Formats: sequence, C-alpha cells, structure tokens
Amino acid sequence: MTNTIDDIGISTTGERRAVVAAPGVAPGKDWVIVARGLKREYDMGGEVVRALRGVDLAIGRNEYVAIMGPSGSGKSTLMNLIGCLDSPNGGEYWLNGQLVSAMSDDALARVRNKEIGFVFQTFNLLPRATALQNVELPLVYAGIPADERKRRATEALDSVQLGPRLHHRPNELSGGQRQRVAIARALVNRPSILLADEPTGNLDSTTSQEIMRVFEELSRQGQTVVMVTHEPDIAAHARRVVVLRDGVVESDERREKFVDRVGIAHATTKVAHD
Repeated sequence: MTNTIDDIGISTTGERRAVVAAPGVAPGKDWVIVARGLKREYDMGGEVVRALRGVDLAIGRNEYVAIMGPSGSGKSTLMNLIGCLDSPNGGEYWLNGQLVSAMSDDALARVRNKEIGFVFQTFNLLPRATALQNVELPLVYAGIPADERKRRATEALDSVQLGPRLHHRPNELSGGQRQRVAIARALVNRPSILLADEPTGNLDSTTSQEIMRVFEELSRQGQTVVMVTHEPDIAAHARRVVVLRDGVVESDERREKFVDRVGIAHATTKVAHD
C-alpha cells in the first residue's frame, strides 16, 4: 500500500498508547514530545484549580498536531508545559529524549532556547529592525558569528517565501508577512518543535489561510509543528487534532475523522498540495 503525504509522520494510536504507558522509561528517538499523567494545579487564594488532571500525549518527530479546546480546557496550561515555560505538579514530560519535568529552572531555560521555536498571536517584532535583523536576533543572543547569522536568517526567511523582503521593516509588511517573519525567527535556531499559540488570532480569514499554507509546507519539509488554537477550521489544517476538556484529553484523532465529526466544509481543509 502506498503512503499518501498525510500518512507520513503520523504516529498510530497503538504506538502512542504504548509509549505513554511506560512511566520512567525514556522514549525512543522517534518521539519528540511524551507526556505521561501530566498534572498542573494552582493555588488561587486558598482554592486549588486543577488545570490539567493527568494528560497523556505523545507526538512523533515530523508530526503536525493541533491542540484545541474551549476556554478553561487546559490547552494554554499544556502549551506552557510543552514550551518549558512552566513545570508540572505531577507526571512526566519528555522533550526530545530529555526528562524536562525534573529539570531546574536554569536547565529548563537552556532546553527551551535550544529545542523550541515559538510563534505567538502577536508578532513581537522590533519596529525599527529589518526582517533580516529581527530573524537574526536569537542568533545574536546565542553568540553566533555575524556571517553565519546572516546566512541562517536568510535561509529561514527564504523558507517562508520572504526572500525578497529581507530589508523591509515591519511597517512595510502586511500582517501575513509580519507573521511569516515571526515564523522565520522561530525556525532560525533549528528547533525540535515549532510551537504556535493562536498564530492566526490577529489575522483576517484570507491571511490566516496563507499562514496555514506556510505551516503545511514546513511540515512537509520535516518540521514538527504543534499549534494551539480554539478555532476548529484552523485546527483542521493539522494532520492530527487533540481536543482538551476540563484538563484531560477528550479526543485525539486524525484530521479526516475530526473534520467529519465537527462538520467542517471539506474546502476548508484542502492543503496547498491538493
């Protein structure tokens, strides 16, 4: 049987269940994210809020996964844990073979800077810097020499089809182009995962589709992409959709099954290669 492009880089349900059911065991190299019984509780003035109640999640290398859910579902808390911006109260979190849930804050920061490229709803670009300079910034902090910085930043901008806009400042770019600069900046350190938090939240529907095509192309090139969103039509661009509710995983299914279940028009989920 010949694999389609959507069959490539999707872990099977059985494989995922097996890897999350082995506490204390380091996942194999094909797993980028493995969460086992992940819990996060907050003390809010004497009241305990259980944001995550035992999340099991496994994401393989090169997968493109959307995490969605209503307000209060725990998706933002899970994103913070996946992004090494917070630590769980219970359970295990393995990122690229490292047990990050047991790390100190300093070690967590080092892993975060190396392994994760963040894309946020707000572009967070320096207004007086060019696209090239904005993308170079993480490499400046990493102490990369100037020639290497320029080469890698140019490659990252080329990968999101912004080669002709290297020397444009943010006010000379459209909203979609500014978000693509932010994506290139997230990619320039060659992270294990690209973590996008509501990446189309500030964009109109046409520009949102443009950004989704960028993520789809990066996924086809082998980049692991995890996207957090509350919009089903945006989630449906991923190859796999995980839905949280009340701090647990309510469903975890392939795009086709998700689309059929929620009743999204087929045209919404057509990707650039179709």
